[in-house]
Amino acid sequence: QKRTVMSGIWLGLAAALALMTKYWVLTMIGAAGLASLLHPDRMRFWRSPAPWVAFAACFAGLLPHLWWLKQADFLPLIYADDVYGGRTFGTTLRLASIYLAHNLGLLLLPVSFAAIALAWKLQWWKSLRRRGFIGEFIASARRPWVRGPNSGVFLTQARNIWIMQIIVALAPPIAAVAFGIYMKTDWGISLFFLVPLALIALPTLRVTQMALIRLMLMWLVFTLVMLLISPIIAAQTVRRDGDAGVPFAPKSEFAMQLTEAWRARFNRRWAVVAGTTEIGEPLTFYSPDHPAPLTPREVWASGLTSLEEAKQRGFIGICDTKDLELNKCEAWMAENAPNAERLDLTSRRYFHGKAGPAVKWKIWIVGPERPDEEEDK
Repeated sequence: QKRTVMSGIWLGLAAALALMTKYWVLTMIGAAGLASLLHPDRMRFWRSPAPWVAFAACFAGLLPHLWWLKQADFLPLIYADDVYGGRTFGTTLRLASIYLAHNLGLLLLPVSFAAIALAWKLQWWKSLRRRGFIGEFIASARRPWVRGPNSGVFLTQARNIWIMQIIVALAPPIAAVAFGIYMKTDWGISLFFLVPLALIALPTLRVTQMALIRLMLMWLVFTLVMLLISPIIAAQTVRRDGDAGVPFAPKSEFAMQLTEAWRARFNRRWAVVAGTTEIGEPLTFYSPDHPAPLTPREVWASGLTSLEEAKQRGFIGICDTKDLELNKCEAWMAENAPNAERLDLTSRRYFHGKAGPAVKWKIWIVGPERPDEEEDK
């Protein structure tokens, strides 16, 4: 609707900010572009300055990030290809199916709440006695749908939303199967923003203010109830599964334990933690020393430290005994920390007094090359 230069600037800056948040926003940007090409007024849009100004504004907004990517040797892209690329057809087909099933399941609850809020009727029990369960169910399902013009819906804008919704829902899993990409459920986050708009944009669906208030109250009650019962669910899950269940590692306590162990030995700040991303990043966050994470065997490291610096300043290496690549982790530690102090630690979390599954860690403590030298400030 707006095809001015200023609209193009805002569109381009929004696209740049979104891309710097998550690269998979490209799916949404691509969906918006395809929607504009499929729109009946596409020629009016593409002949205006808005799309071309948007391209220029997006590129200008991304220039600092592109320069950083070049300086970092494009490690984020190498990381994405290393972690999510190169999958077999069978694996990607299974993961794409799981992706669709998970997102449909996640959408089922909010859509059900919306259906109840829209179909709700005051003193519904009287209608239930008069019509019976089946009759009242059919009447409730028909109640929000009204034929005729709807002044609150602009079909040109609604058409854009529907096209983008279809593309965002179907294009990623199809592309994943075609190009061997590992699909993750959280890549469907865009669906949760567009589904309400896609439903409200239906001309025959009437959404009243009371329906929105009911939906908000249902969401609030559901959220509070889940917050209250979540500790009970966790305790019951631990009691049911025992040591065979999913381990809940007490990362904050583990970080404090390792920090105290390091300071007791060397009386200085813990500088580097070596381990997988799942291990190192939480310890960097929870430890008061905030050691720089070093990820063994990965070319797409954080860039906050290096192996040479880790050996100079000392580090704590950690391997999770339940890691599928435990042998590779141990081999790296044996190669780079042959004279390290070895420890085996076991940690577990407690839920309402019930101990969760044990998490066993293998620890390598490598002291600094010059332990008596003060840390650089």
